[in-house]
Amino acid sequence: MANYYPPLGFHFKVEIANIKGEFEFQSVSGLTVDLDTEEIAEGGENRFKHKLPVRTKYPNLVLKRGLLVDSELIKWCRDAVENFDIRPADLTISLLNEEHEPLVTWNVVHAYPVKWNMADFNAEESKIAIETIELAYNYFNVK
Repeated sequence: MANYYPPLGFHFKVEIANIKGEFEFQSVSGLTVDLDTEEIAEGGENRFKHKLPVRTKYPNLVLKRGLLVDSELIKWCRDAVENFDIRPADLTISLLNEEHEPLVTWNVVHAYPVKWNMADFNAEESKIAIETIELAYNYFNVK
């Protein structure tokens, strides 16, 4: 009988279409989808309101990594937030197994940078300088 365990969340890769280079991130968050609902009151029914599905919504995708100077990714982000040169790109986020093969893949559609942030600098700590990139996107699908 085979043992099955949930996959570990630390072995993943991110690929960004149309941007050259390797992208290694400390963390990826925001792969979330919510279904908005609308309440409809029915005449004569006072015990409850009907909740009907309206649309899905996706929060921003947040990518964190150690600061890299002169990377194509940062150039893409700076062009968007500093020059308002928005060039959407599709992303692929893959959770990998021990053979570095994708177990689950999220295809993020039409993403573009909306925020870039540097972690605080502190002379009393010996930490890597972390940059955070926040991306808006239309939707994702899972394969």
